[in-house]
Amino acid sequence: MDNVSLKKKLSSYVTDKGYLKNVSEDVLYEVLIAWENWTGASKEFYRSLGFSQRQMASIIGKAKKLKRDGHYGEGEFKQLSLEGSTDLMTGGLGSPIELVWTNGRVIRFAQVDHLVEFLKKSA
Repeated sequence: MDNVSLKKKLSSYVTDKGYLKNVSEDVLYEVLIAWENWTGASKEFYRSLGFSQRQMASIIGKAKKLKRDGHYGEGEFKQLSLEGSTDLMTGGLGSPIELVWTNGRVIRFAQVDHLVEFLKKSA
């Protein structure tokens, strides 16, 4: 998305006194994506949207918080691989499967069969 259309969307949330208020979560996400993809200086990004650093810092901060809380999802799946790494749990045969359970607990499974069995018993 280009910054011109993003600027128009953000301008609809400007109050009479010039504050950005009640920005929708969709627009917050678009600002965050534009910010993450911006390659120039941050001042240029703020200037292209027509807002100050303080106004945009608040908006970007809210968007980052929503993203950390898992509100936006992860988008496209990105597979990562480490060269030359071995895992003690699997004996060097590959990475274990990690399942993030409630309260942030991580459960690791060495094989897919173990994961499927666990999910059947926990259901």
